[in-house]
Formats: sequence, C-alpha cells, structure tokens
Amino acid sequence: MTESKLLRTLRGPARASLLAAAASLCIVALPARADSETRYTVTIQTQVGGQLVRRVIDQGVVHSTFSYRDNGRGPDIDEQYSFGLDGTLQAYRASGTSTLGGEIKDRFDRRDGRVEWTSTVDRGEQSAPAEAMYLPVEGSPAWFAQLVRSVWLYPNHSAPALPSGRFTVERVDQLALRSSAGVETLAGLYALTGAELTPSYIWLREDGDLPLLALTFPGWSLAEQGFEAAVPELLQRQQRVQNERLATLATRLARPLPGLTVIRNVRWFDARAARMQGPADVTLFDGRISAVLAAGSGPTDAEQSIDGSGKTLLPGLFDMHGHLFPDDGLLNLAAGVTTVRDMGNVNDELLVLKGKFDAGTELGPRVVPLGFIEGKSPFSSNSGILAASLDDAKRAIDWYAVRGYRQIKLYNSIKPEWAKPLADHAHARGLRVGGHVPAFMRAEQAVLAGYDEISHVNQAMLNFFVKPEDDTRTLLRFTLVGDRAGDVDLDGPKVKAFIALLRKHRTTLDPTLGTFESMFTQRSGEPNPSLSMVAEHLPVSLRRSLLANSMDVNEGNVARYRRSYAQMVAFIGRMHKAGVPLLAGTDSFAGFGLHRELELYVKAGIPPAEVLRIATFGAARHAGTLDQTGTIEAGKLADLVLVDGDPSQRIEDIRKISLVLKGGVALAPDAMYQALGIDPFVAAAPIVARPATAALSSMSTAR
Repeated sequence: MTESKLLRTLRGPARASLLAAAASLCIVALPARADSETRYTVTIQTQVGGQLVRRVIDQGVVHSTFSYRDNGRGPDIDEQYSFGLDGTLQAYRASGTSTLGGEIKDRFDRRDGRVEWTSTVDRGEQSAPAEAMYLPVEGSPAWFAQLVRSVWLYPNHSAPALPSGRFTVERVDQLALRSSAGVETLAGLYALTGAELTPSYIWLREDGDLPLLALTFPGWSLAEQGFEAAVPELLQRQQRVQNERLATLATRLARPLPGLTVIRNVRWFDARAARMQGPADVTLFDGRISAVLAAGSGPTDAEQSIDGSGKTLLPGLFDMHGHLFPDDGLLNLAAGVTTVRDMGNVNDELLVLKGKFDAGTELGPRVVPLGFIEGKSPFSSNSGILAASLDDAKRAIDWYAVRGYRQIKLYNSIKPEWAKPLADHAHARGLRVGGHVPAFMRAEQAVLAGYDEISHVNQAMLNFFVKPEDDTRTLLRFTLVGDRAGDVDLDGPKVKAFIALLRKHRTTLDPTLGTFESMFTQRSGEPNPSLSMVAEHLPVSLRRSLLANSMDVNEGNVARYRRSYAQMVAFIGRMHKAGVPLLAGTDSFAGFGLHRELELYVKAGIPPAEVLRIATFGAARHAGTLDQTGTIEAGKLADLVLVDGDPSQRIEDIRKISLVLKGGVALAPDAMYQALGIDPFVAAAPIVARPATAALSSMSTAR
C-alpha cells in the first residue's frame, strides 16, 4: 500500500464510523489470528539487551515473554491474558522476577460482572463495568500496548482503571514507516494518562488489531523486529510531543519577576553557619539577591513583594545524585530542588535537557553533569561512555574534560587495575574521580587508588566483608550487604580504620540512604517507608505501585535486611561525627526522595540545621557553584525556597514549601504539583505586584 492509501484507510470517515460503532458496543480490537507470533528487540544504547515475544495462541488469548539485562539486572516476565468476543478483559496472569530479583505474581479474573485480583501487594474484589481495564503491579510492554488500544476504542477514549482510577488515551502523532523487509505501515503515537504522574507514550501499528510497534526512550528502545532502524525517528517524533507539553507547562507555571522584588519579614537560613537568622527583608533584582536588610527597612517601591512572616527562607536545595528525565524538572522544583548533580545519563540528551532548563523553555533545576565511564562486560550499565580498554577510558576522560565536566564517575565493570591510572589521568586534567567501587575491589583500595568520592552506602559497607571472588557487578552488591551489614561492628577497628582513611584523604560519601530504605526494609504489600508520608497526596494508581519492592525481601530475610539497614544509617552518623564529608542525593523519586534523604540524616544523629547545610552550602561547594549558589548573600543567584515552618528545627517541615525562586522566575509548588496530579501540601505564598498607579507616582516623584 502507498502512504496515501494508508492515510485514507486509517483516517477516513469509514474508519471513524467503524471505531465509533465498535466503541458503542464495547468491542475492542481483539488479537490477530491464532498461532501468530511477533518478536521485538530491546536495544540499550547500541547493544541488543533483550527481547519481547508476543504470541496469539487463540482468538482473544495472548501469551508474552519479556526479558532484558542492563547493569547486571533486569526483569523476566511471563504473561498471558484473554478477552471475550465482545472485547471485555476476562483474565490476566503474570509471573516472574522483577528488576532487582523480587517476585512478580499477578492474577486477575472477571466473572458475572465482578472482578477479583491477587498480586504481590494486594488482593481485592468488586463490581466493575465491562470496559474497565486492569493495571498490573508490573506488566510487560505487550500488556501496555493492549491496555492502550483497548482504552482507545472505548467512548471518549477513556475507561475505568482497576483497581482504581481512570485511563485516558490520546493519539498524538502518526508516521508512515517501511520495515527492513519492505513492509509498509502507519505508526501511531498514543499517550496514556492515569497510570503515572505524566503521560506514558507507546507506538502502535495502525493496522489489524493495532499491534505494538515500539517503545522509545533515550538510550533504551523496544521495537518490532524489522523496524529497529526506525527507532531514532520514532524517538525524535515522541520527544517533539513531550517537549511541546513541557513548554506549555513552563509558559503557564513560571512567573517572571521583573524589576525589584522584596521578601519581607522573613527568617533566613545562614547556610555557612548552619543557623537561622532574621527576620529580615531580602531584596532580589535581575535574578540575583541584591541585599539582606533589617526587617521593615526594605524598599517600598518594589515591583513585587512577598510576605515572609512566619516563614523561613532557604537557599535552593541540591540533589547530589540524580539521573534526570524531562518530567523530573517539575518534581524537583516543586520540592525546592534548584540544582541537580546528574550522576550518569545519555550524554547528548542530558546536555540538551540542561540547555532547555537554563533557557527556561522547560521547567527544571540547574544541572551539574558528571562524566560516566563504564567498562565493557556482560554486566555493563549502558550509559555515558563504555570503554573496552584503559586507553578508551582515558580518551573518555579527555572528552569530558574539554566539555567542562568537573568530575568523573567510574562504574562496576571498570577493571581494578585501571582505577589508579584513570584517577591520575583525571586529576592531571583537573577533574575529581568517584563512583562505584569496581568489582573485585574494596572501597579502601579505591580510595588509595585516588577516588575522591564513593557513591552509595552499600559500596562503602561492602568494604568490610566482600571477598576477592565476589562479583559485585551483579545483584550481589545488594544482597551481600543485606545479609552481612547487620553484623558489622561499627565501633570495631576495621570500621574505625576505614573512616580514618576517608577523613585523611577528604573522600566524600554520597550515601543515597533513601534508595536502600525501601529496598532493604519493605516487604511487598507494605507501605513504602520512604514515600508513605506523601502517598496520600499521589494519584491512586501510583499509590498501589509504591506497595511493591523490586528486591526480594521475604519472610526468611526481612529481619536480617532491616538490621543491616539500621547499621547503614548508624554508619552514616559515625561518618559525619568523624568529619567525613557527606553529600545528600537520592537516586530515587525526584524531589520527594531528597526530603526523605534529609530526614534519614537526622535519624542518623545529624542535627537538622547541619543537614540543611549539607544540602545547600556543602553541596554547592562540592559542585563548584558556591560563588553563585548555596547561601543567601548579595550577588548570589536568587535560587531560594520559602517554607511554611522551620526545617532547621523540624526537618519534616521541608515538605511545606510555599514558593520556589530560580533566578528571576517564581514558581508555585501547589500549581506544579497539581499539574502532575499531586495534591499540594500548602498553598502558594502570594506575590503582590505594585499597582500601576503607584509605579507612575514613583516615577513622577523621581523626576
């Protein structure tokens, strides 16, 4: 078929009438003929990483298997689902293992107008309309495609979600394609809302039963075999749609602050001294702090004024361990995170995203990128630059150095014998070095080889019990810590010697305690301990997913893992007390993850005011931006956070953010959260603009 015939066939009045008739009868697209099989390729960066196989075994019955590996881990999902002749979902089954080894077990059935389900996180039974669609705890792309095409064919392209919520689907783009075998098709890009905070995108073929064509993300894709070469174009078209959405949000949510702005009668956090000061009047001009004045002495002719009475003003927070995606921008800013250190990403994509955030065409924090380097192995993390040799890795350091990077992150598959020459080479180029401890190496050896920083508390804890033959490129870097960390004597000579070594070399630690809190302490079905305090603010569909743990925490190991996690928290407290520099980062849920990280530092015994200092002054100093950010001082960028409360006394008040300033732009967290379907925590602080008549009067007096 020619492209024009495809377009006429799929967009014409006859097609529209057919869809409307099918929807009115609750008929959805049933799977294709029995015994048909379609294979899909998972590509990570440029490497094949896995596959999806979708097989129609009977009319209305589909079986799929999905598996891939990246960074020594990945899911294995076996899935089957069936539909009645009227298109009603009758049954769904999924089994297998999650990315970090946890069990996948999901069962759904419909009988006589009622549905029942059992999963690793819950079970339930209720009445449900025929068009209701089930959202498994963890399903494959095959089921995602089926869910999207079913909802698309219902009236208004919408259907109830089970166990709760509602799905809506919109077709946002179409593109004619030709496979490597010459097969022509029209691809449709569909956006599903109701499953996540932001739309989920998928490409379907606009023929037959609207089969899955592709899922695309920067650095990761799944595509029907024969259409792999189309992925770059599909991704580009998808990103255009995403960018348009984010640009619209930026226009709607950002409020420029022209001229002079005064925040009146506000207490402010002196991050250098780790104490609260004021009250004061803080003035802002041209995106920078222009003065910190005694309360009541600020200028009366400012274009904007903000009442800070009863509130506290903080420097913008830093997340020192992020992996940014475009939609993370709103979550970070709403949480007061105005700077993120990105610890590893698709390099070209990150630099483009950074440019958009800096220009304000999309909303997001300032970005401090790290240069990610990984060795090539069967367990490689396919991000940043993969090096097959020591010389390759040195050339990667040079690539990052000439592009202004300040630090290199080395990863698990770097060979131990490369650590010192790479550290020496990076230091000679003026770059710091840190990251994961290479497999078959201990943390103390990495420090002696020249590491300036260690990422993750588990990498440090492994130092006390990892054996030379232990391959920490695998999940062993987690399970070994869960099994053994609880037995480490934190006051013993080995721990004291290691802490002394870190202090001597001024080696920093980026613990990401919050990441391991849920991994090591949560059994599936229990509330996520890192997000339970915000769960009621999240959409109902997302709350259920928080009940799942990708790690295999079970009856046999839960007590041991929880004891190990408690030791990890206590270990961080001892680190801080000994003077080892800490960096507050998340490697988890953007925004909310940093709030929990700060709470966990307080739990470790660090005073709240000192924790705030770590997340502001200390982070800016380490990121190399202290001349511009990190403190409230004249001349610094106006990256500021207004809080309804005092987190220097009650760290949990950090969630009560009523206004965020990034340079010359004001952002209301309540509006940003609402744009993501999140219930706000507090109302936005009003910004009062000077009346035009007052401005004219002031100008007249000046003349």
